[in-house]
Amino acid sequence: MSVKLLRVQRTTQACHRVIAWVVGRLKSAGDPGAQRGHGAQRITRPGVLRVLRLCSVFEPLDHVLALPGAARFDPIGGMQNSTAQLTRCLDSAGVRQIVVTSRLGGPRSQDRAGTHAVVVRTGAPVRRLRQLWALAAVPTVARSAVDIVHAHQGEDLAVLPLGLAAARWWQAPLVVTVHSSARHSVVTTRRTVVLKALGGRIERAVLRRAAAVIVLTPQAVACLAADGVSPRRVHVVPSGFLPAEFSPSPVDPLPDLPRPRVLFVGRLAAQKRPLDLPAIAEQLSPRIQLVIVGDGPQRGALEGRVSRSPARDRIHLVGFVPHHQIPAFLAHADVLVLPSAYEELGTALVEAMAAGLPVVATRVGGIPHLVEHEATGLLVPAGDLGALAAGVTRLLNDRELAVQLAAAARRYAVNHHSWPVLAQRVQGLYARLARA
Repeated sequence: MSVKLLRVQRTTQACHRVIAWVVGRLKSAGDPGAQRGHGAQRITRPGVLRVLRLCSVFEPLDHVLALPGAARFDPIGGMQNSTAQLTRCLDSAGVRQIVVTSRLGGPRSQDRAGTHAVVVRTGAPVRRLRQLWALAAVPTVARSAVDIVHAHQGEDLAVLPLGLAAARWWQAPLVVTVHSSARHSVVTTRRTVVLKALGGRIERAVLRRAAAVIVLTPQAVACLAADGVSPRRVHVVPSGFLPAEFSPSPVDPLPDLPRPRVLFVGRLAAQKRPLDLPAIAEQLSPRIQLVIVGDGPQRGALEGRVSRSPARDRIHLVGFVPHHQIPAFLAHADVLVLPSAYEELGTALVEAMAAGLPVVATRVGGIPHLVEHEATGLLVPAGDLGALAAGVTRLLNDRELAVQLAAAARRYAVNHHSWPVLAQRVQGLYARLARA
C-alpha cells in the first residue's frame, strides 16, 4: 500500500470517528422546539427582533479589501454577497442583527452592515483550517442574547454544530440556509471527498433538528425530504439582487476594450471551472473579448493557462472587484458565460438576468430552476466546452434572440429575485418562529 493511500485511509478512519462523535452529540439535542439551554435565558424586547447570523464567510468592507492580501482571508462569492444583502435589507426593516463570521489569517475586527447590524470577524492565525473559526466565535455567541439563530451553510462543517449549540444556549429557534449542500450539491472529487462524508452526516443531523430550513430551489426541498427533513419546515428563498445597485447607464469599467465582450463573474475555484475559460475563448471568433472578473485559489493556474493560450491577447483577467461594481461590468458585456460543475443556484446568473444580459450556463444543480432553456437563456451539458462556445456564438450572431432572452430574463429576475421582497419573506419567517 502506498504512503499516499495509507494517509487517505487513516484520514477516512479519523473522519468516521469524528462523524460518530458529532452525530452522537447532535442526537442529544432532541426535536425542534424542545431545545432548552442551561446557561442562559433569552431576553426579548417588545417590538425588536434580534437575530444571530452565523456564516463562515461574509462580504468585507471596501477599505478592508484595499489592504494588501486582504482578499485571501476575506474571500468573496455568492454566499458572502447574499448574506450581506439579506443583512442590510433586514437592517433597514428594523431587525437587530449580530453577524459572526471568520477572518482566517487576519486580525479580529468589528464593523457594521447597514445602520445597526454588527459584523464580528473572528481572527484566526491560520488560512487553511477554516473550521477553527467556530472555536473563536464561541465567546461572541455566548454574549449575544437573541430571538433567532440563523446559520448559513456553505462548504463549512463547523457552522451547523455552532448554530445548534447557540440555539440551545439561548433557547431560540434555529434557522439554516443551505447555500451549498454537502450531501446533494457538491461534486465528489479528491478535494471534496472528506467534505461530503463528514459534512453530509452533520448536515443531515442538524437540518432534521432545525426549526426551519431555507433552500434556494424547489429541487432542494425534495432532496432534504429524502433525508428526513419535513417539507413543512423547508422554505424556498432564492438568491437575489439589489435593484438600487443596477443603475440605467453605469460608466464602462473597461472603456478601452472593444466589443463584443463575453463575461465571466465568480470565484476562481474548481466548482466554477474557470480553467475551461481559455479553451472556450479559443473556439470563439478572434474579434470577441473574454473578460474574467473574480479571484480565488485557481487564479495562478488560470493565469498559466491564459499565458499559453493562442487567444491570450483576447482574455482579460480583471481580478477581484467589489460587489457593488459588478453591475457596471454586466451592463457593458454582451453575454455572460458560466461553465460551473455544480451550483446551488448561481448568484452571478441572477444578477446578469437583472441587468438584462443574456446568459449561457451549464445544466447543473439549481440552474435549470433559474434559467429556462430557450426562454430566459441557453443551457448546455456540464463539461461540454464546444456547446458553451456555440451558445455564446449563437447569441452574439443572433441579436434578436439575445434581446428576447435578456428581456424575459430581466422580467423574471425583477418578479422573483428582488432582495427587498425576499428579505420580507425571511423576516416573516423569523416573526412566526419567535412567536411560536
